[in-house]
Amino acid sequence: MSKENLSKYYLYFMMYAIIGWVYEVFLEVVIYQWGFSNRGVLFGPYCPVYGVGALAFIFCLNRFLKNKTIKQKIIMIPLIFIACMFIATTIELIASYLCEFTLGSWPWQTYADYKYNFQARIDLSHRNRFGIGGVIYLLQPLFEKFLSKFSDSKIKKISLIVLIIFLIDIVVTIISKIV
Repeated sequence: MSKENLSKYYLYFMMYAIIGWVYEVFLEVVIYQWGFSNRGVLFGPYCPVYGVGALAFIFCLNRFLKNKTIKQKIIMIPLIFIACMFIATTIELIASYLCEFTLGSWPWQTYADYKYNFQARIDLSHRNRFGIGGVIYLLQPLFEKFLSKFSDSKIKKISLIVLIIFLIDIVVTIISKIV
């Protein structure tokens, strides 16, 4: 993978992480009316697990969607939905273990009160949201078109700046949990 592609994928990661954060906050504030809280594991307005999930969708599903017509993509939505449910559930489970190891707990609700759960980390009823979220992956061509407007050197610079901010956030978050 070239440096240009790596920079683009990192920016895709951050775009989806920010969209995930907005989605989580929207659910909490507007739908559930619990009030605002930072839904991410870090201080910034992003949920990295959404970025990881989106990259997994891109790497796992892109070859099936590439060079397909809109009609063919629409026909594939049920398969994308199921694949994204599986991929995202696996990522959520792994992320819960990583967060617990590094931060002492995972930041989302436990699923202990749900009938079909595994170690209160994942549950069957929330998988539908992951499937729907994965279908949003069909927006990926819009992100690609957006980034195509920038030169490779500008994309590298932007991704480096965003990466530095993200790494500082990770360090500050870990230090704040230790202290």
